[in-house]
Amino acid sequence: MTPLFPLNMVAFPGESVNLHVFEPRYKELVKDCMDEDRRFGIPSYAKNTIEYGTEVVIAEIAQVYDDGRMDIRTKAERVFKVLEYQNPMPGKQYAGGDLQYLGSEDNGNDSYMANMIELINQLHELLQIKKRYQPDDRVNTFQIAHNIGLSIEQEYELLKIETEQLRQIFVVDHLQKSIPVIKEMERTREVIKMNGHFKHFDPINF
Repeated sequence: MTPLFPLNMVAFPGESVNLHVFEPRYKELVKDCMDEDRRFGIPSYAKNTIEYGTEVVIAEIAQVYDDGRMDIRTKAERVFKVLEYQNPMPGKQYAGGDLQYLGSEDNGNDSYMANMIELINQLHELLQIKKRYQPDDRVNTFQIAHNIGLSIEQEYELLKIETEQLRQIFVVDHLQKSIPVIKEMERTREVIKMNGHFKHFDPINF
């Protein structure tokens, strides 16, 4: 049974996750994982349920405070589905579960990736973000998921998708829907900024 640390967040594989640990049960979890060289899971509580999450490994205990609180750095690795959840885990203060790890990673579809990169660059241009991707860049959906305006519920849905190609389709669909909305917001912003100023209009020829 794997120790579990449920949080109202989504951690994607490859992501560094910094945690401030202060509850006694999670201080115990961290100690056990360090002593036994074990990983723990972060089930996402995004939809008020314990079902999917990400396994993490403790990379560093960054700081331990006088009262036992600690700051830890972890690295997210694999997505899992919780088959059985026990709170607390037998003999422990913290929760645990039997986990099923989701499918192996793939590279996705080159055409979908090119479309995704083009849309991400459009989004960055609209938001005046300097970073631009090149057409031949290899961009993993998990790497950019926190930076394309997904809600936590949408991030959770993305986490559950087992193949990179289907995740690319999910991201492209999101960007195709959100970019026109952002463009309209920017247009509205410019209209509001012009309100009250002298405007020059070319005469209309009838």
